[in-house]
Amino acid sequence: MSVTVYHGGTEAILSPRSDAGRENLDFGKGFYITDIRQQAADWAVRKADRYHLNPVLNVYELDRDAILADYRCKVFDAYDEEWLDFIVASCLGERPWMAYDYIEGGVADDRVIDTINLYMADLIAKDKALEKLSEHRPNNQMCLLLQDIIDKHLTYHGAEQL
Repeated sequence: MSVTVYHGGTEAILSPRSDAGRENLDFGKGFYITDIRQQAADWAVRKADRYHLNPVLNVYELDRDAILADYRCKVFDAYDEEWLDFIVASCLGERPWMAYDYIEGGVADDRVIDTINLYMADLIAKDKALEKLSEHRPNNQMCLLLQDIIDKHLTYHGAEQL
């Protein structure tokens, strides 16, 4: 089953690259998309404001079922201990994402980053961090870490100026 996904930014991206991102992001170096239109639009506006550019919402179709069936995938369903450990390991440069081709789950965004930072600085215990994280409903991001996934399972449908 295909799903419509979005990438917010400041330019149309007809041919995404899995190697264009930064390694210390939530799920590593890959092409990030979401199935939540507003989340991508909000990100595009924030990025455009920061660089004084125009926000652009890229629209794609993703064959998620084929990816889940044929590749090394990790899907996080909640801001739980496994998600927290993964995010912290990524922030510390441990590259846990190297074991996967596709990762999906909540974003370590403004709503939860303070909790993560407090935990990483040993200012709150893991159980307290998890308690605070449980107060938030995760949004969703998908990271395509393998160019083969992009080439075979992501179809560009256009870009909208916001």
